[in-house]
Amino acid sequence: MNRPYVFINTATSADGKMDTFERKGSAISSKRDKERVDQLRADADAVLVGGKTLLGELPKLTVKSEALREARVRRGMTPNPIKVGVVTRADIPLESDFIKAGSARVVIFTTSQTSISKLETLRANGVEVFVDAAPRVNLHKMMELLGELGVKRLMVEGGGTINFELLRLGLVDELMIYIAPMIFGGDNAPTLASGFGLARNDAITMNLKNVETHEDGGVLLHYKL
Repeated sequence: MNRPYVFINTATSADGKMDTFERKGSAISSKRDKERVDQLRADADAVLVGGKTLLGELPKLTVKSEALREARVRRGMTPNPIKVGVVTRADIPLESDFIKAGSARVVIFTTSQTSISKLETLRANGVEVFVDAAPRVNLHKMMELLGELGVKRLMVEGGGTINFELLRLGLVDELMIYIAPMIFGGDNAPTLASGFGLARNDAITMNLKNVETHEDGGVLLHYKL
């Protein structure tokens, strides 16, 4: 498959939660880690999020640093990476930051559960929309299409469902986890990987590439798959 090089980057509490039970996008990363994430975005051709993150948080997915945006332009790239959303029903507000914030190409992979009128409206507002006839987006096909769009390096920023599916399907090359020195708890608080889960014998194995400790007590784990 001619797919991009794919890496997942995420931040969790020490008990593995990406947010609190309130699911309001709680701050986890330190200032140093936020700068690292901005650099990762600046080095990526595209940044991808799944449906819950897309519709629940309406993320900007832009490069915050003006210097990093300018460096991208000097390399012949757009100021921001392509924004990619994967969602079964693309009921996303047209005025959302995902669509409007920053100068960036916007691509959405969805299914026929998205109404024709919504598809037409999104496309009329400059969004590139790919529709899968299946009940869920075919992620193998999506990766091939991203490769055809020129995406060589793809950053994935969650959430847990898309992370799990990409890992389960063998579509991830690296995983970076910033673990903050805090505990959230909560049975329903989102974790790095959710979905239907795997039996022990089917667990996804990884190789630890690097460990970095931060002055705030956080730890960055870098795995290769």
